[in-house]
Amino acid sequence: MRRIGRISGLVTAVTLALSLSGCGASYDTTAPRSAREDAVKDQQSKADAKNTPVDTADGKKVVDCSKAKCVALTFDAGPSENTPRLLKILKKNQVHATFFMLGKNHIEKHPDLVRRIADEGHELANHTWSHKILTKSDDDVVRSEINRVQKAVKKLTGRTPLLMRPPQGRTDERVSKISRELGVAQVLWSVTAKDYQTTDSALIKKRVLEQTDRDGIILLHDIYKGTVPAVPGILKALKKRGYTVVTVGQLLAPAAAEPGKVYKP
Repeated sequence: MRRIGRISGLVTAVTLALSLSGCGASYDTTAPRSAREDAVKDQQSKADAKNTPVDTADGKKVVDCSKAKCVALTFDAGPSENTPRLLKILKKNQVHATFFMLGKNHIEKHPDLVRRIADEGHELANHTWSHKILTKSDDDVVRSEINRVQKAVKKLTGRTPLLMRPPQGRTDERVSKISRELGVAQVLWSVTAKDYQTTDSALIKKRVLEQTDRDGIILLHDIYKGTVPAVPGILKALKKRGYTVVTVGQLLAPAAAEPGKVYKP
């Protein structure tokens, strides 16, 4: 009976991976906790060899998510007319988020908001140019979908995104290979409010809080009307539960996101 249970669990895990990326697709994922632990071991090994203490590269104080109860907050598909209100909410709560931005009708339409997102200390990330499903696109299209956003954000802010979220979370080894060539890591999620299905802010908040756990990655969209009004309540409840809300980069630290890798809690 135990053997059957283990096999059943394995089948479920494989099915989940396939459902996220399309039939027949397979890829390895790295959990934020694993990335942190591996980085600490590597740092410690180098420090021991040199007999020097471990510290951050730039000497700045950072959130230690190996000790703090962290969760990453991410927003897809913006910026939009809702983003200014969201930025005010995040600033008021002293929270930084990761923005996976779309190019067509978003970055190109709201360049001022891209600059503002950067100026206010949020993490700039890539959600492709026109939301094409990368696993169904040929190599040249995949490269174009990613590269156009990279170049647009660099031109506007002077920064090149290090993270990319494939539309619908659909990726595979081929997309990972191209991502590695282009210098971006892929980021999936563990919490989704499915805010594209509802304008009910209370329901969005409820769904987020029901799914959130330590080292999770929350997926929301700042393009939908019900989402931004839900954010204050989400942040208040997370704080009450002892969470520290961070960017994806902070969640991974001291690890640096590796191009081509797929990060998923």
